Parts: sequence; structure tokens; C-alpha cells
Amino acid sequence: MQVRQITRHDLSYNKARIDAFSAIEPQLILAFWAREPLDDTDFLDALAGSFPSAQLIGCSTSGDIHSQGVQDGGWVLTGIRFERPDTRFQVVEATLAGLEDSRAAGLRLSALLPPEDLRCVLVFAPGVGVNGSALVDGLAAGLAPEVWISGGLAGDNGRFTRTMVLGPGGPATNSLVAVGLYGQHLHVASASHGGWKPFGPRRKATRCEGSLLHELDGQPALALYKKYLGPYASGLPANGLLFPLEIMDDDAKSTGLLRTILGVDEARQSIQLAGSVDEGSSLRLMHASPDALVEGAEAAATASLALESRPPSLALCVSCVGRKLVMGERIEEEVLAVADELGSEVVLAGFYSNGEIGSAGKQGQYRLHNQTMSISVLGEDMT
Repeated sequence: MQVRQITRHDLSYNKARIDAFSAIEPQLILAFWAREPLDDTDFLDALAGSFPSAQLIGCSTSGDIHSQGVQDGGWVLTGIRFERPDTRFQVVEATLAGLEDSRAAGLRLSALLPPEDLRCVLVFAPGVGVNGSALVDGLAAGLAPEVWISGGLAGDNGRFTRTMVLGPGGPATNSLVAVGLYGQHLHVASASHGGWKPFGPRRKATRCEGSLLHELDGQPALALYKKYLGPYASGLPANGLLFPLEIMDDDAKSTGLLRTILGVDEARQSIQLAGSVDEGSSLRLMHASPDALVEGAEAAATASLALESRPPSLALCVSCVGRKLVMGERIEEEVLAVADELGSEVVLAGFYSNGEIGSAGKQGQYRLHNQTMSISVLGEDMT
């Protein structure tokens, strides 16, 4: 697998860098942009014209991850060329009709991918107007357990108002795009870690509807949540990114699954989460320090390498916008920690998202994560 990367802070071209990028004749280009949602397609038309044989996919973000760190307000383009003749890929696209269509849309997307020899699916989905948990459930239900699933929900710099996904039909606010990767010589592994710490007692979700949380311990969810936030409550919903909720198992142990607060409804005293919560499940408030988040990102990199002994060429890194807010000016530390762990030969490409799609601990178990660093390492076996 050959991988090349270009980082841009504007929409202009640098011929020398484009020539170096085009030297590998990329078949697939991952495009992530942390700028206003793309309405002017001139840049994409020019890019497509420069690489007419490449498939161009990606999404808007809340920050772009590349091998040297993190950038805002620009583009990161990562070109991939597979070297084994039996390694191939297929890009498919589906339309999301609305929040309630999330699981069905995931099933539709998976049905578009031929199952034979499918090793991995990379998914990019809208970051608003979607139930990410239901989407992943639908996608996983339509795929074999041995197929790795990873990707994320698009971002819009933490505004949670309008995101875009780029696929064969161009950029759109309601598109789901998946890349199926095929071939026996392709090797993949994925892991996710957080680094958040508990804050306050466990609470039971006594009334909820999918990703809408109405009551905790029989009390209005928003009122109780605000009680623990104290002065931070005045900054909701944005400050909700700093205090996610963790889902706990029946034995009151951590599941590693967090739920970000996307919005609040003052009239109904409810909380809109980035993914589903089952009624009756236990939740607890979480918080983090920059050092803890860096350690979590490093743990994700270590875990991904432990699952696959062969050296990767590319790491798709999807981290949460909430982590970016906590890290502040130290945000590059978590990416550089991942780069150090994976080694200089591995190209990092990814973004800060409204939700991370990845492994829940082992192959065959996939979830929508919030507030994690999710890493998928990919390579080709050339022996």
C-alpha cells in the first residue's frame, strides 16, 4: 500500500506538492476539511480533474488530523494506492431520510457492498440529524462479524448545525458513504479509548427514547445534569462536550461507551445525546484532563497494534470534538502521541468528529463512540 498526503490551508494548488502526490497515481483519496461546509464545488472539480481515475471521499470536520498534528480551516488530502492485484475497493452511497431512518439507512448501505472477500468498511456519515448508534447497528447487522467497521460522523467545528459528507454524488448534508476494502492480503485492526474519569454517582435512565434522555432517577434529566455542572451549566449545550455520560453495565462496571450531549430542550427538560441509551441503563457523569486524554489516545494506538502484528501503512484516526475542547492548545499532543506509538512509517489521516465508529473491544463488536480516539490501522501483506 502506497500512501501520500497533502495538507492545505487554502484552496490553491502547489504544483510541486501535487506532483509528489500524483506520483503514486492514487486510486482512493480521503479528503477532510475543517472549514465552512462546502457549497462552492470549484475546488472539488479541480481536484477531480487532477486525479480523474481516483475516487474522492470524506467529510467536513471540527479539525483535521495528519501525520504532523492537527490543523483547522484547511484541507488534508490522503492518497492511497493498493499494490496487490487482488486488493480492491468499492465506494457506495445512500441517502439518510432523517433521524428515524438511521438504522434502515445503515442496512441499505451494507446491502450495497458485495460480501465476498470483504475485510473492512470505512464509513462517513452526517454529524447532525442522525442516530449514530442506530446507524452502526444497522450497518453491522448487514455485514459478516469478521468485517472491521470504522469511520465517524462529520463535524462542523462544534456548532452541531450543518455537516457535509463527500461521495460519488458530490458533497451533501444527508449522504452516507462507505468504502468496502477487499482482499486476502489486506490487514486491518481497530481500537478505541477515552481517558475520561467518573464524576458524581451513578444514575438510572428512567425515561428515554433512543438518543433523547428525558429522566434520570425519575427526575428531569436536564435539571439534574445542570446541578452537577454548576457554573458550566450556563454554557450548555456547548459545555456538554466537556461532561459526557458513560453507559455502565448491569454490574455497575464501565462499558467504555460514552455519550456526548448534542443539545438540550429547556421546555421538556430533556437532553439530546449523540447516540442511543437503553431505558433502565445506568449512567454517570465524566470529565477529563489533557494528560488523561493523551494517555487514552496512546492506549488506542497500542491496542490497535496489538491486534495486528504486521506493520501498517495508514492509520485512520477519528477523535471527538469534545476532546479537542478539553485539550485546547495542547490538542496536537494526543495526535503526536499516536504518531510516536505507531512509528514514522505510518501515515496518519483523520478528523475531529461528532461521533466515532469503531470496535467495542474486539472484532465483530462495533459501536458509535463519543469522546474517544478511535484508530484503525491498515496495510497490505506484500509477502
